[in-house]
Amino acid sequence: MKLDVNRKLLARSDRVKSTDIHPTEPWMLASLYNGHVHIWGYENQQLTKSFEVCDLPVRAAKFIPRKNWVVTGSDDMQIRVFNYNTLERVHQFEAHSDYIRSIAVHPTQPFVLTSSDDMMVKLWDWDNKWQLKQTFEGKHFIHYFHF
Repeated sequence: MKLDVNRKLLARSDRVKSTDIHPTEPWMLASLYNGHVHIWGYENQQLTKSFEVCDLPVRAAKFIPRKNWVVTGSDDMQIRVFNYNTLERVHQFEAHSDYIRSIAVHPTQPFVLTSSDDMMVKLWDWDNKWQLKQTFEGKHFIHYFHF
């Protein structure tokens, strides 16, 4: 069987670790193993924005549209928040003691959940200077969840 594969949205030799779709803009967010984040225009199939988060894999990234933010989690255990219009880093903090695997954004409240290979899920409140509100301890790695 011969398949004709057409590659449209490609970041050469950089593995995609997570994706997200913006709810109102025609954008797809991709976090990469090389430490970068790309925002692709899925209508024009063009790279719209690209920025370096760190020099380690960015395993999780999500849009926070009501704040014009992208929140990222990486292998250096840091959560970083960027304004996706200016690409300015808005906030950064150490969130876990191991690789950050997943991020979820609450649809109406100012809350972000993060999970890590440290077997914890943490709830953060960005309206209160990213205060840690609650920690949920598990017995195994948590790779995905959502509100």
